[in-house]
Amino acid sequence: MKRIILLFSVAFLLISCGGNDKIILRDSIGKLNKVMVVANINNWNGDIGKEIRNSFGELVVGLPQPEPTLSVSQIAPNGFGNMMKVARNIMVIGEGDKNEFFVKTNVYASPQTIVYVYGKDRESTLKVFKKHQKEIIDIFLAADLKMTQRIFANSKLDDSKFKTLQNLGISLTIHDKFKTVDDTGEFLWLRHHLTSGIAKTGSNNILVYSVPLENEETVADSIVAVRNRIGKKYIPGSDPETMHMITEEAYTPSTFDATINGKKAYETRGKWEVKNDFMAGPFINYNIIDKKNNRIVVFEGFTYAPSVNKRAFIFELEAIAKSMIIQ
Repeated sequence: MKRIILLFSVAFLLISCGGNDKIILRDSIGKLNKVMVVANINNWNGDIGKEIRNSFGELVVGLPQPEPTLSVSQIAPNGFGNMMKVARNIMVIGEGDKNEFFVKTNVYASPQTIVYVYGKDRESTLKVFKKHQKEIIDIFLAADLKMTQRIFANSKLDDSKFKTLQNLGISLTIHDKFKTVDDTGEFLWLRHHLTSGIAKTGSNNILVYSVPLENEETVADSIVAVRNRIGKKYIPGSDPETMHMITEEAYTPSTFDATINGKKAYETRGKWEVKNDFMAGPFINYNIIDKKNNRIVVFEGFTYAPSVNKRAFIFELEAIAKSMIIQ
């Protein structure tokens, strides 16, 4: 009798499992912009590892301290066990049956991005990596961007509470740690006070406004002048009569083509400072060309966090900027 009951129990479990083949993955772990590289020690210490460190280690534009685009760590294939397989960003590189490059997501954990790079020999492996290295970097950055946006969406501020966003017809995925500094209906300033580590005296800031679109050909050339004008009008220093935010005069910002919400945009990275004061830090600025409404929508994020690395703070601001939806 016990055997019959056992057989029925096993059959029931098999039927139940057979009706649902969904696998529940573990939560991935890992810091922003960090990649675990699975490679044997000879490749890592040789030309392949050197090329990975050089390409991933390219410095982020606009930061006051040198910080790499992607931080890397290495583990040998025989050490790539269950504990390591929950890393969020992984690159597996080495020799295989053929030269190939491909990407898989959510293999051992979620969210997870794994890039595979194989070559028939070391020289071929290096060639495959060099061919795709920019694409690989963009894949990892895009994955981290989406993950950050998903996290922020879980605690998203209600856009309807901000007059400026409502008047401009803009939606942004901003987490609820940001508090209002100014919201005039034409200019929005939000601030997140940093509370961890030695950055607890600093802040992340968001500015949103628009300016008329007069000549699309001159938008990129006028970005610094516009942000200096806005800084003088809305962002004072400790003495409003003599101090206000400006673009750092000793450093020329870098501007790149971008796309926000399907619209042509310019991304500018550089450093800000307060005129006649010692406050300074990095900023990321987007000028989005909104032809439909004959305007330029401006999103700027800037960080004040003395004595600490700022890559992660700027990356979070970039994620918020790229969540923009314009009506």
